[in-house]
Amino acid sequence: MRSGDTLRRDVLRMVQNSIYNAEKSKRITLSDDDVIGVLAREVKTRRESVDAFRKGGREDLAAKEEAEIAILGEYLPQPLGDDELRALVDEAIAATGATSARDLGKVMGWLSPRTRGRADGKVLSGLVAQSLAQADLAAHGAGH
Repeated sequence: MRSGDTLRRDVLRMVQNSIYNAEKSKRITLSDDDVIGVLAREVKTRRESVDAFRKGGREDLAAKEEAEIAILGEYLPQPLGDDELRALVDEAIAATGATSARDLGKVMGWLSPRTRGRADGKVLSGLVAQSLAQADLAAHGAGH
């Protein structure tokens, strides 16, 4: 707060407020995982805003949202790399016994708590869908 970085101050106050509101609504003290979930939601909201602002030609607002994402990212666990994500997806498919695209929800349910705040949900579900489609093709052959 003393550094004079008003954007950082405002972002951190907003996150504190979000955590407080979540605790108040659930009437519990949030665990570290829950706090990471709050931070991840805040990042997701801002990413959606960036897309909307860019579509509307408001690069100034998009840049502000990206700066806020960068600040929030400092308080999240390190993102998982592509190889780590693929390995987790393979592990999730094996652990859940998933065999087709119908099992996407089951696999995502297994993955979500393990990747919270460390991977983009859209990217993750895309990888799962791709892996399940490949597994389905291998199991049933390309002739069907």
